[in-house]
Amino acid sequence: MIRTFSCAALLCVLAAPLFSAAGQETIRPFSTVGVGVKISTLGPGIEVATPLTEHLNLSGGFNMFRYDRNFSSNGVSYAAELRLRSAELHLDYFPFKHGGFHISPGALIYNGDQATANASIPGGDTFTLNHVDFMSDPASPVTGTPKLDFVKAAPMILAGFGNLIPRTKHWSVPFAVGVVFQGTPKIGLNLSGNVCAPDGTNCRSIASDASVQANIQAQQDRYKSDFNVAKYYPIISIGIGYKF
Repeated sequence: MIRTFSCAALLCVLAAPLFSAAGQETIRPFSTVGVGVKISTLGPGIEVATPLTEHLNLSGGFNMFRYDRNFSSNGVSYAAELRLRSAELHLDYFPFKHGGFHISPGALIYNGDQATANASIPGGDTFTLNHVDFMSDPASPVTGTPKLDFVKAAPMILAGFGNLIPRTKHWSVPFAVGVVFQGTPKIGLNLSGNVCAPDGTNCRSIASDASVQANIQAQQDRYKSDFNVAKYYPIISIGIGYKF
């Protein structure tokens, strides 16, 4: 009888940490994993989370998206590509026991978001840089590889509802909004070839002409000003997850 009681008592002691006062399973660090897919302004992605405490998760994921488009602007033809590639990591703090509300400070630990293009101006065609008209030299037409990109890592903050590791079920629908503080983008037109006056005279190399270089720099500064709002990149995300 004493042996039976002792064994039962020992089992109770060992099992006690696994359950809360309400009889629910207590969260242990890294005791389970939740996996989800999502759509966000960073692109479609996959995310994973694991608990650290009853109120804190460690989560991360990656996002990928690509969009190609051809267009013309100021006499320049562009074959452009928008590429969103990023990896993120955050701590999800749940201040309340129920409801799923969370605040998630974190970072884009890799920010590969960028826009690139191949630019061309056929020889004899005119185009504009910084409100100044030029002609593309037929003997050496103007080409370029414009690029817009950002710093490779940036802090972020999110807030939302839903938990990839729900306490009493397996499925979840996480939703979050927030912002990435990625700074002003870097922009380069990277033009090469020769330009002439609009009437076809005074042809010279882009690389060696100071006045052309000054107009290129001024045009890049104008574009940078236009994209300055992107230094605070907004995030809206919704997905579906499953806890294993």
